[in-house]
Amino acid sequence: MKNMLTFSLLASFSCLVISCGAPSAAENKNDNKSADIPVKLLPLNGQLNAHPAISVSGQFTTDDEVLLSFKTGGIIQRILVKEGDAVKQGQVLAVLNPVEINAQVQQAQLGFEKAQRDYKRVDNLYKDSVATLEQLQNAKTALDIAGEQVKTAQFNRTHSQITATASGYVLRKLASEGQLVQPGTPVLETNGAQSGNWLLRVNVSNKEWAAISMQDRANVEVEAVPGKTFQGSVSRKSEGIQPQSGSFTADIKLTGEKPSAIAFGMFGKAVITPVTVTATSANGPWAIPYDALLEGDGNKGFVFITNDNKTVHRVPVTISGMEADKVIISDGLQQAAALIISGSAYLTEGSSINVK
Repeated sequence: MKNMLTFSLLASFSCLVISCGAPSAAENKNDNKSADIPVKLLPLNGQLNAHPAISVSGQFTTDDEVLLSFKTGGIIQRILVKEGDAVKQGQVLAVLNPVEINAQVQQAQLGFEKAQRDYKRVDNLYKDSVATLEQLQNAKTALDIAGEQVKTAQFNRTHSQITATASGYVLRKLASEGQLVQPGTPVLETNGAQSGNWLLRVNVSNKEWAAISMQDRANVEVEAVPGKTFQGSVSRKSEGIQPQSGSFTADIKLTGEKPSAIAFGMFGKAVITPVTVTATSANGPWAIPYDALLEGDGNKGFVFITNDNKTVHRVPVTISGMEADKVIISDGLQQAAALIISGSAYLTEGSSINVK
């Protein structure tokens, strides 16, 4: 009887231990989920990397703005246009006082006539065997130089007036009548706005600049035309930061209907929708962050990849070079959908991940 009681107590105790120690299926599931390691991914080989829409603002301009100046220096006699005036290609916009330049042309012409007389005289003397061949050649050289000086003076006189290079508008007047200007000093700024090639030039941050690609579509709003949206696309990205604003710039070219009420410098807004782009080619090479590379040794190393965003695999890769903040991989990622770029230190082969 005592033995039977002891056996019964032991059996009950064993059941209690098993019941308390064995977790349920739900508990196992929760434990596995909590064990997922948070990581960040870099999409590879056709995996799409979409960026959210980017709201920007800027001013309307054109891509054919030009600063006009005189070829020669002098005193401005007349400026024939005002800021905002419409101009036609070839129209005279400003002229210098012609007294000095005309005198230079006349002086060059007189020098050329003298060189002609000198050459003719030496040529006659050479025929009479009085002058030497060297003297004849020197006279011919002096004649040629004088002729070129006439051409230069005439060219400068032609460019002692400013003409419009294209039909458009006068944006700014940078000098005044009676002012003494040096050669090349800007006098007027014009653009070819009459051709309708309007651009919205916007400032973008570093991150926005990286997300934007050429030909990305944009919806443009003009304050002068409320309630209407115009279509455009990104036509240019600056390759350097602008010192004045401390940011990058991008140009959005209007591609569809053009607003009728628009002027240089007018404020506008746009929403750029970056296209969905592939992160890299399926055949490589691949530029990856330094933090994604493990156990680099010479041209060999390891990385963690995932093809289902749930588990990871450790794969060997071949290193072909280094850049400022990237490692260039030439082989090993052909079959990878995404690369682990953060959290690699906590991973092992087959680890479960939670993509952040």
